[in-house]
Formats: sequence, structure tokens, C-alpha cells
Amino acid sequence: MSGFDVLTRGEVLDAALQARDYLVSCGVPGALAAKDPRLWGRRAVDHSRLGWLDLPHASQGLLKQIEGLITEVRYTGLDHIVLIGLGAESLAAEAIMAEAADAADADAGGEGAAGAPGARGGPGPGRLTVLDGGDTAALGFALERLDRTLVVLSSKSGVSLEGDAYRRIFSEAFRRHGLSEQEIAGRFLVITDHGSPLHDYARQSGFRIGLTDPHLPGHFSALSAYGLVPAVLAGADAHRLLEEAAVLTPSLGKDEDNPGLLLGAILGGCAQQGVDGRPRDKLVLSEPGVPAALSGWISHLLSVGTGKRGRGVLAFDPAGSPGPLADAHEIAINPRSPRGDADTSLFAPLGAQFLLWEYAAAVAGWLLGVNPFEPGGTVVQEAEDDAVTMLRAVGQAPLAADRPPVSVDGDIEIYADLAWQGGAAAAPPVASVPSILDALLASVAPDGYLSVVTYLSGGLSGRDLAPALARRSGRPVSYGPGPGYLHSTGSVHKDGPGTGAFLIVSGDPPAGDALADHPVPGRPYSLGKVRLARAMAEVRALRQRGLPVVRLHLRDPVAGAEQLGEAVRMAARA
Repeated sequence: MSGFDVLTRGEVLDAALQARDYLVSCGVPGALAAKDPRLWGRRAVDHSRLGWLDLPHASQGLLKQIEGLITEVRYTGLDHIVLIGLGAESLAAEAIMAEAADAADADAGGEGAAGAPGARGGPGPGRLTVLDGGDTAALGFALERLDRTLVVLSSKSGVSLEGDAYRRIFSEAFRRHGLSEQEIAGRFLVITDHGSPLHDYARQSGFRIGLTDPHLPGHFSALSAYGLVPAVLAGADAHRLLEEAAVLTPSLGKDEDNPGLLLGAILGGCAQQGVDGRPRDKLVLSEPGVPAALSGWISHLLSVGTGKRGRGVLAFDPAGSPGPLADAHEIAINPRSPRGDADTSLFAPLGAQFLLWEYAAAVAGWLLGVNPFEPGGTVVQEAEDDAVTMLRAVGQAPLAADRPPVSVDGDIEIYADLAWQGGAAAAPPVASVPSILDALLASVAPDGYLSVVTYLSGGLSGRDLAPALARRSGRPVSYGPGPGYLHSTGSVHKDGPGTGAFLIVSGDPPAGDALADHPVPGRPYSLGKVRLARAMAEVRALRQRGLPVVRLHLRDPVAGAEQLGEAVRMAARA
């Protein structure tokens, strides 16, 4: 696909056209193309925060700079890339490799290469495994390929709690594999901002280093080193991606025939107004193929770019949509047929998609009166800092919740505080899993949503629960594995409209999961303990904002998952 188009209809079209006319009358397309920061006020945005508009051309130089590294990696047989990163640092690379895998499958007649959970197939021998703190199965897969593995540690600032744990685990594994300290350092590539704490650490450790512009917003960095370098090392064609984006660039300064302007007008216009004056600030994203990796990146971009000051656009997967809603609209990405049920159909190759959505997020932020280039780090960092504090406080002792469970139902511990700020739900006389789910669903506002976040290793997924919960509540359900999901979308949940209710599912490690139980080298905790601390910290962060939240802890991850699944099915039938 070489062209790009945005087709919309109905009430979404009406809202979009009004918003687009307003944008044109205010001179937004020309000012944005000229990288004029005064669009957001004199001191709100620095000119350098708009450098992402130049990446389709500027990153061609980046690709030339890493040609030597690529040659060396290929020559030494390091064809397996492990990417350690949360949110923006991994989602774009995942989307690139997912598209590469689809293309490879198509070339092979639909027979995809086998891989582990968290692994992305690619052209040729390359493969990318993303580690974001959620699943030890992907870590186990990577550790089995140490002789072929290059580890990419990607972060705009410092190393996350999970990143530190993974770095230590891989360093120790390489050491046991017989590598010298110098050889171990050569197995790590750090991608970070110039002058960041991680830059200093990587330099002291002798790691390979790739530096980026510290002024570039993390959520607008898909076409920078964060998105491109891991994917290129794993075998993707980044030159093609940049060419696809560059073809789009000339249209972004136009008042007419500007797909980025129209998409931004759709997002911002719908979020401002909708049926009966209700904003249509919920977006259902559909794209062919599973997993929908591009949708994950878009969700992060919109959450951080628009989720602040009580506003924001929250994206959902079709699996979490109960059907047509007055406050939601659907965008189908590269649908096989434009005559579907979606309000809007968007056609563009992947490189253009990245630039198109970034431009649209900037436009939507302008319409909503928020600065789209502010990082979302504060609201997500506080939960990580709380988890670190917990782990330091308990040392080698087990983690204990700050309050006892309200009940234990079979294999599931129930943690809830139903005295929610402004909540209508009351605590059930006997807190069973079905009754607590009923109370949580009853707390979802008429314009709200439910979010399911799982802190588990394999097994149960939020995708398994979302359809039934959406049918039962009649409201959309977002979902994802922790900590990556709330790290990516926490801005809109915590600083956005504030209409979410949250189901957090944690659990003890499955029997035989040695990686979850094994202590992190040099630390008094295991990966399983880190995951539990993250879940508990997120519950506290959500509770402090007066948001309805229930945590279900699966004592037995297998039996507990079956019990929870049956409770959700019962709720859907009620």
C-alpha cells in the first residue's frame, strides 16, 4: 500500500468538518507544519518538541550511522533481539515487527514461524522479543537463545524497576554462559536521551550506546531510534517506513487534502461534541490481524497526548466494545473492505500511519486545549516509585497488602474499598467474586468504562474477560497486561476524564515457574515479587484518585483463573 486516505461518515463526519473548518480558520495546519510552538501559547511548548515532524528525513541519517552495528551484529550471528522497555520505548518497534511478521507469513503462504509469547517474527532470521515486566514465558524463551541474543535496553531517562531486574538477569546469564565482562558489555545496546541518567550508567558500564534528542517527546518517537533501531536489528526494513512517512509530509501543511488534519479533527471534534452534547471521547480501534500491535502504540500516543486536565481520548479494542455507544466511535485501520460498520476507515502504510497519528494527536490536543507534548511520566512514575519503596521496606520478607482482603472466595483473595468517592455501589453482605464484580460494574458511570489489568505470567488475559464484562455493563472495557498497560495509558486514566473503574488481577506464580521465584541477582526480590508490588502500587495510585478499584489475587493461578472466568460468565448471563 503506497497511498493514504481517511474516509468518514454520519455524525462523526459532521463533527469533523466543523472542527476542520475551525482549525483552518485559525491557521493550525500551516503553523504546525512550520513547527510554530506558539500554537500552544508562548511558553507552553518549545520549538524542539516538534522535531518529530522532521524524522521521516532526519532518521535516514540515523540508519546510515548504524550500518556498521548492523553488519557487526549479523557477522557475529546475533539474530535474536531482546528489547527491554515500557510504553513508547517498545510499542512502535512491536508494531513494525508485527507488520514484518504478517508480510513474512503472506510470502510463506500463511505459515507463520513459531515463536514464544512476546516474540515477534520478522523477515529472514531476525526476531524481536519484548520484555515489559509482564510475562516470564518470554524471558524464558530469550534465555534459551543466549548465544544469539543482543539485549536492547531502551528508556528516555533511567532504567525502570523491571529494566533493572532484566539487565541483572541477562548479565548473570551471560556470565554463566562463559562470557567475559567485556563480552557481556558488548551484548547490551542502550538507547536513551543524550545526558540522561541511563546514558551515564551505560557509558560507565561499557555498553554500546545510541543517543536520541532529549527534547523529542517519547510518545512522538516512533520514527526515531526508539522505534527503528530494535526493529532494524531484528530484520525490518526501516528505509521503507521512512519513505512511506516522507510521502505523507507535503500534505501536512495543507488546508485541503490533508489526511492528518482530518484525522485530528475527527479525534478532537468528536471528543468535544457528540450526540446530545455528550463528547465522543472513546475510540474503538480495529485493525486486521492479532495482536493489534499498531493499536497499542496509538492507544499510548493518544493517552499521553490528550489525557490531562480532565480531558482525553481513550482507545479500546473491539473485543472490549459492547456495540454502538453514543459516546464512542470506531476507526478501522486498513480494513479489507471500506463498507464495514466503522464510522471512519483509515488507509495508509505503516510508516505513514506513525506520522499521521502523531500529527492527528497534536491537532486533537490543540482542539482540547491541552499540551500534547507534555510527558505522562509523573502519573506513571509515582506508582513505580511506590513499588520500589515497598520492595525496599520488606527486604526479603513477603509483601503484605496495606489492608487485609475483605473476603476470600475459593482460590481468590478479594481486596476492595467500596466507599468510592461519589460511588453508588455499596459493599455486598458477603463479598464473593460474583458479588464484588456486580458492585464494581454498578460503579461504572453512564459515560464511564471498565479497565482490566492483569499482573500474571501467562494464562488468563484481560482479553478473555473483556467481552463478557462489556456485555454485562453495557460500557466499553479496556484491558492489558501490567505494568506495561498502565505505564502506556495511565495518563488518560489518572489525569483524564476520571470516569474509569478498575479490575486489577494479580496472582502467585504458577507451580514450576522458576524464573518468577528466582531472586533477581543483587536484589532481595524475585520477578514475581516485583510484579505483585507493581499491582499493589497501581491499586493505591488509583484509590488515591477516588477511582473505583478492585484487586483479585489468585492464590492458585490455574484454579483461580477458571473461577474468575466462570464468575465473569455468570455476570454476563445475569
